[in-house]
Amino acid sequence: MSTSISQSFIKQFEREVHEAFQRMGSKLRNTVRSKTNVQGGSTVFQKVGKGTASTKSRHGTVPVMNIDHDPIECLLADFYAGDWVDKLDELKINIDERQVIANAGAYALGRKTDELLIAEMDRSQVYALTDGDGLTKNKVLAAFELLGAADVPDDGQRHAVVGWKQWSQLLGIAEFASADYVGPDELPWQGTQAKRWLGTLWIPHSGLTLTNGVRSCHWYHKTAIGHASGADVKTDVTWHGDRAAHFVNNMMSQGACLIDAAGVVTMRCAETA
Repeated sequence: MSTSISQSFIKQFEREVHEAFQRMGSKLRNTVRSKTNVQGGSTVFQKVGKGTASTKSRHGTVPVMNIDHDPIECLLADFYAGDWVDKLDELKINIDERQVIANAGAYALGRKTDELLIAEMDRSQVYALTDGDGLTKNKVLAAFELLGAADVPDDGQRHAVVGWKQWSQLLGIAEFASADYVGPDELPWQGTQAKRWLGTLWIPHSGLTLTNGVRSCHWYHKTAIGHASGADVKTDVTWHGDRAAHFVNNMMSQGACLIDAAGVVTMRCAETA
């Protein structure tokens, strides 16, 4: 009987961690190019250059575009997030300790996924204006021009990730926050998770890099950043009799890479307390 109860505990915990990760995990994973079930320690994303159309003579051969293919390697790393669940502690507390640790593990792994992606975005060398002020309308338009000049597709797959300070500054821009410009369905006041503007999905995020009072915000195309997963979140629950507790280990194998630097524009924004 005790063995079957333990198995039930393990299966329930694995389900709770998986559901928590899906619900509260990475905010950015779905905004980038992604590969799953990668075998080995790395994978390759193909960066494809621009083709050129040409004419041909009658009965002549069709000209070949000779598009450049640049393989970008994405290295994977293993990450773990574990904790103990004491058997008797569960009898003394008014909260579901199992669910608390499941959520904590999911949050930790989700933050790590976003941390990997943000680190690659930070490698961008394309900057919009200076970093002497916050996220202004002029800075947004300068970044918009840089994306257009680089022929980054305006196909609904552009994303912009900004800090919460910058999100507040965007709310002060009428074109971003007023129904007169964006219509009632796109108002950011209805929810703070995301908002579409200028053909881009804008996302507030607390994990963007802050260096010497300057927050690096990024505007990018989905195909410019790669994310690879060798193993999505897995959970291992083991009983340790000497501790009278279960040890819950959440783990994953993931990596990220910058595929096309021209597809990422960084908006450096001064941020003060």
